[in-house]
Amino acid sequence: MSVKTESRTLESPTTTRLGAHHDGSGASFGLFSSVAEAVELCLFDDAGQETRWGLEQGEGFVWQGYLPDAQPGQHYGFRVHGPWDPSQGVRCNPAKLLLDPYARAVAGEVRWDPAVYGHAADDPNRADDSDSAPYVPRSVLVDEDFDWGGDRSPGRAIADSIFYEVHVKGFTAVHPDVPEPLRGTYAGVAHPAAVAHLKQLGVTSVELLPVHQFVHDDQLMARGLRNYWGYQSIGYFAPHNAYSSAGDGGGQVDEFRQMVRALHAAGLEVIIDVVFNHTAEGSEWGPTLCFRGIDNGAYYRLQDDRSHYVDDTGCGNTVDLYLPQPLRLVMDSLRYWVTDMHVDGFRFDLAASLGREANDFSPYSSFLEAVGQDPVISQAKLIAEPWDIGAYDVGQFPAGWSEWNGKYRDTVRDFWRSTPGTLPDFATRVSGSRDLYGHGGRRPSASVNIVTVHDGFTLADLVSYNTKHNEANGEDNRDGTDDNRSWNCGVEGPTDDPAVLELRARQQRNFIATLMLSEGVPLLLGGDEFGRSQGGNNNAYCQDNELTWFDWKAAGQQADLIAFTASLCRLREQHPVFRRHQFFSGTPAHESGRDDLDWYCPDGTLMSPTDWQASYSRAVTMAFGGATGDDAHADDPFLAMFNAWWEQLDFTVPESLRNLGWQIEIDTADPATSGRAVDPSSAITRPGRSLMLLRGTQSAH
Repeated sequence: MSVKTESRTLESPTTTRLGAHHDGSGASFGLFSSVAEAVELCLFDDAGQETRWGLEQGEGFVWQGYLPDAQPGQHYGFRVHGPWDPSQGVRCNPAKLLLDPYARAVAGEVRWDPAVYGHAADDPNRADDSDSAPYVPRSVLVDEDFDWGGDRSPGRAIADSIFYEVHVKGFTAVHPDVPEPLRGTYAGVAHPAAVAHLKQLGVTSVELLPVHQFVHDDQLMARGLRNYWGYQSIGYFAPHNAYSSAGDGGGQVDEFRQMVRALHAAGLEVIIDVVFNHTAEGSEWGPTLCFRGIDNGAYYRLQDDRSHYVDDTGCGNTVDLYLPQPLRLVMDSLRYWVTDMHVDGFRFDLAASLGREANDFSPYSSFLEAVGQDPVISQAKLIAEPWDIGAYDVGQFPAGWSEWNGKYRDTVRDFWRSTPGTLPDFATRVSGSRDLYGHGGRRPSASVNIVTVHDGFTLADLVSYNTKHNEANGEDNRDGTDDNRSWNCGVEGPTDDPAVLELRARQQRNFIATLMLSEGVPLLLGGDEFGRSQGGNNNAYCQDNELTWFDWKAAGQQADLIAFTASLCRLREQHPVFRRHQFFSGTPAHESGRDDLDWYCPDGTLMSPTDWQASYSRAVTMAFGGATGDDAHADDPFLAMFNAWWEQLDFTVPESLRNLGWQIEIDTADPATSGRAVDPSSAITRPGRSLMLLRGTQSAH
């Protein structure tokens, strides 16, 4: 590849904006680096010829320039000249072409040649001077104008939401009703056939696994695998180019926007999973693609020996949001995705690391304080994964944040596999986890209730495997958690035993019903509604193939489970008692005089302390009095009868509630009984491991 180096610098821009911005005739370029001695803007033509222009240093360590006649589609990167001194945390190497941290689009992907590393192959502290440009992706100048056509967010309250976690590619990669060129893309997610499934289910918000530009790790590529999940971000403003049917020349930006517009038009919100805790550059042994070569110590948390990185994430490095530049980068990114890309919220991967100050997590950290006061970002839906490899901070985030409730997941799994002593915690979790969130102005919607997510077993595998089966990942089944809290219903893996299959189907219905009837915000893992299996792989992060893609043919064979799931989504939408905006009080809440929540033994008597403390207790009736936290909108009373015992039990409607005209809404043992009236004076025999929901039809509101 030939290189043409210009001897003069670019024109001075009128602003010090970071990134590349087209103004209709030319473009301004800005890059922060507090350690650079010189910065070159590198432009690439269609033949790959590189032209280098010098930038001038402006205010606040921003290296800047204006290029007349620069047009959208221009590929570019930066080379940073400065000290190489790993012992001081500085790793400038002008032989390495660097991505723009503010690039709106990225072209190409990493080709794993030794040149992509800033250091020698045998020594991370010795510089390598081979040119990386032929092997690394380039930033792309884009036209940022877009006709949104009156697009508006559905604006749904988080308490009224049902999240649906899904992978952009896997959702439609083999969807027969999506045109082949659109499968596995943003346009595929927006296709009417895909949207129709989401609408049929009744979910309200699509939560997409990472869509920021990411990297496929070299060790995975060497094993013939890919970074399917996408948790190796390298571009916080750029939609991942491989998910675009329009290619990677900048069209991915508008295609993402078109997807958001289409989902909004269907009444669906868009939540994106963001990975600000680490980057794809990894440890000191990792590649030099962007931040490391620009200003290593200004972006990453370094150890006392500054040649090494603090690793709170298990991925080799930690972005240091205690420092001003990465904090600005992240805040600018979040604001961009709300204002320019119209997303409705964010799920923050390993969010505990984002709230770390010098060491420990703090709800008053720089990042959390900045988000709370930002007039744009604070209005988006903010969902934390409240842990990292060194901390488990469930319940510690401030008001305005919701959290993946890992304690809910563990308890509900234990309850339905009949673990002794689980009942008290189960009652706490399904009633909103007040012990975790009933402080600091937080509400039940702070709890995002999860049973299964992308990381772990699918729901079908949760009831089909006792142990993980990750052999396809090439790590001798060592990867992935061993704490699955699963139960295979008597047979490991596939079986044709009808009794086992019936039990597995009932258990799946138990989990889905529990999730949808619990206070808080339910998150449904995409595909669980039709029994999607990954063959027992609980860490399918590297499986970009039929193992993880939605099998729509199989979905057609699970119409009953889809219909069951949809019926629960509709029930939740129609009855605000299941999505209360306030915690239960256990006291009368409206003119009926009934408590908003009571707990009964199967025989219809109130649960006593002795009943709660009995390790053998595995059954309970949860009585919703019909209170919603708003007396002007009282709901019907409901009775949820949970039997996690493996044998049948007789349940009795409490005597004081028998005059309310009860009918079956949900029966996980026999879904066909929905709508059938019951005799409240007679025993209701419930099979082992089943859930029944009754609705009072003669309640005066």
